[in-house]
Amino acid sequence: MSAKNPALAPLVDADLSRVEAVFTDVDGTLTTRGRLTSATLRAIEWLNAHHVKVVLVSGRPAGWGEAWVRQWPVAGAIMENGGLHFAWRGEKLVKAYAQPEARRARDRRALQDHVQAALAHVPGARLSTDSRYTEVDLAIDYAEDASLGPEAATALEDFLGRRGVTAVRSSVHVNCWLGRFDKLSAVKRFAKLEWKQPVQARERRFVYVGDSFNDAPMFGAFPLSIGVANVRDVLEQLEEKPRFITRGREGKGFGEVADAIVRARRRAS
Repeated sequence: MSAKNPALAPLVDADLSRVEAVFTDVDGTLTTRGRLTSATLRAIEWLNAHHVKVVLVSGRPAGWGEAWVRQWPVAGAIMENGGLHFAWRGEKLVKAYAQPEARRARDRRALQDHVQAALAHVPGARLSTDSRYTEVDLAIDYAEDASLGPEAATALEDFLGRRGVTAVRSSVHVNCWLGRFDKLSAVKRFAKLEWKQPVQARERRFVYVGDSFNDAPMFGAFPLSIGVANVRDVLEQLEEKPRFITRGREGKGFGEVADAIVRARRRAS
């Protein structure tokens, strides 16, 4: 395998026998061509039926997360790249932020100014249509309703980075925020706060599944990090890469992960 396309271990090589929960990206990981299929929903239900929790980890707005958690068979959702999360505590749905209210309000005003400057800097750049529903971060569309390409996404990341803004692309947006949080810090906070289970250095209870740049911190931190096959599209550009990879792309790849976990847990029982 060339340096341009680094070798990743196939999913069959992963020891999934002790997995208790799956943290997963949504766009390009659960969705297929932008849609959640019935097969992927069944994969989440299959995990639930075998006592494996599923938590969504997405750059999408808070409002999307609340709807997903109320309607999908998931244990929680970490939204806006770690800015907040939703979780079930018994029959009650709770919402928790990464930062206090005063800090969020101050950062929100500053972030809006930075992002407006970035939109003026990169021709054709515009806020994603769902940014109006966000509470913590903002998203610039480069590959959902817009077709700006990776060069424009990189230009946006570089411009905002010079202004002290964290800007990391997903498969569709450049997500932008102020504050010391990301998907990884939020997952650790979620597990400790909601499950009283700190994430260990050699963690074997939790799996992370993703496909893009904003998943890189998770790929680097989780021994059981899995990329669905479309992660190969950006693999050479990722600072941290997944340990394992599926055969199928997008939602089909997630289905492989669900099946592999259930089979491994059955063999171990």
